Amino acid sequence: MKVISGICVMPLLTACGHQTETVKSADFFAMDTYMSLKAYGSDAEAAVRESEARIYELEQTFSVTNDASDIWKINHADGQSVPVSADTVSVLQTAQTMHRECGGAFSISLYPVLRAWGFTTGEYRVPADDVIAGLLHNVDDTLISVDSQTVRCPDEMQIDLGAVAKGYTGDEVMEIMRAHHISSAIINLGGNVQTLGSKPDGSAWTVGITDPFAPDALIGTVSVTDKAVITSGNYERCFTGEDGCRYWHILDPADGFPADNGLVSVTVIGYSGTECDALSTALFVEGTEQAVQHWRRSGNFEMILVTSDGKLLLTEGIAAVYTAKTEMPCRVVHRDDES
Repeated sequence: MKVISGICVMPLLTACGHQTETVKSADFFAMDTYMSLKAYGSDAEAAVRESEARIYELEQTFSVTNDASDIWKINHADGQSVPVSADTVSVLQTAQTMHRECGGAFSISLYPVLRAWGFTTGEYRVPADDVIAGLLHNVDDTLISVDSQTVRCPDEMQIDLGAVAKGYTGDEVMEIMRAHHISSAIINLGGNVQTLGSKPDGSAWTVGITDPFAPDALIGTVSVTDKAVITSGNYERCFTGEDGCRYWHILDPADGFPADNGLVSVTVIGYSGTECDALSTALFVEGTEQAVQHWRRSGNFEMILVTSDGKLLLTEGIAAVYTAKTEMPCRVVHRDDES
């Protein structure tokens, strides 16, 4: 599972050509990360202002530590139903759909396990096997009850929306931009990049993909229009234990340990920020072969996989707009190629 995390992709925000529209940008800290918004249009200032306010609103709604948030109330309801906002209902319904589609590789009920590792506090440690085993008894997203107005989790289960909250927030910002008739915008919500339309000059936006082996550099860039570009990697929120092993925050719900199935980075490109956010975590947990099969079954997203042995896999729909920045061996995966 991916908690709200640091930079995993970096947008190149410079628009080329002559600008005839008003441009407005904002940089701020929310959801435990740095964010930036940039919009072009006659109503850009209002769009950015409203978007920033909406982000702060959703931060309060989805927080696991704010006692006024929906999530805090659910986690402290002792198994009782809790009235929640439409935003929380929508996110939870998407999360449950992703949990089913990913065969349990995506889970929002891992919060106590993440906390045991210290990934929610920064006080990192390797929990004892019996501690993890005990906490896993309460990891089961199928037991979360969601209707149009209320949510109920079993007693002792606690949830966290870190793997979908920024994606959903990005989708909400895009809706605000459209409502203000913005046709060109790019946002970076702590590494979750989403674009609206193209650059003002009509060209595609260029988004950089972090090199998981050298996080200050890029492995490449993708050119996108009207897309979300979201990455999960093992270089985010990681630590080295007393045993000398490296541990990261993307946990496998099957055993409660960092997912170690051959991938070090997964980038998902698609239309829905919420789904791309969840998928980047789920595919990382699934591992290379299952992730490729998932892509072949789905058909509504593209992906860039970086394997632990230093190889790059691109799906055919994104290969043509990918520009390499390293000499990493690369293979294009095709839908009709089962080899």
